[in-house]
Amino acid sequence: MTSRSRRTAAALAALVASAVLGACSNEVGSSGDAGFVSGEGIITRLPVDERATPGEVSGETIDGKPISLDDFAGRTVVVNVWGSWCAPCRSEAPDLVAASKELADDDVAFLGINSRDLDQVAARAFVRRFEVPYPSIYDQRGRTLLAFRDTLPPNSIPSTVVIDDQGRVAASVLGEVTRSTLVGLVEDVQAERG
Repeated sequence: MTSRSRRTAAALAALVASAVLGACSNEVGSSGDAGFVSGEGIITRLPVDERATPGEVSGETIDGKPISLDDFAGRTVVVNVWGSWCAPCRSEAPDLVAASKELADDDVAFLGINSRDLDQVAARAFVRRFEVPYPSIYDQRGRTLLAFRDTLPPNSIPSTVVIDDQGRVAASVLGEVTRSTLVGLVEDVQAERG
């Protein structure tokens, strides 16, 4: 191999290594190894007259029990899409737990959708680590997310969708959410009942 060929091969190897390392970073916009893009905390609220019900949101929890969004009929529901492999999901988990406890007396339910974890073991470990008090649908292939395709699709991980007490999608946050932002968003949605 000539000196020039070695330099070209080394440059190509450095370029490939740079691309691989960049794809696994925790920077905003990273997809990690699961094929999703991290959002930037983009908040969208829909006026009452523009809200629509999502498709069927149901499945088995990470513990194998059947669950459906219909189980929470008449309540405001916060749906959080997460994966144990997702650094922003780990970062926001304590805020979601705090918000779920703060809003429990306001007739607000929380439901997780665990997306793209290879098995329930990793998902259950995440729930134990962060002491997540609410159930999560195990959705390895991301099919449950299709229920939101005609409303406010949670197309980044993490994403959070607020369902009003009439079962309609009222708001979403694409990307990491904080406790104060989520509590304020839920309170706004509840104030707009109609």
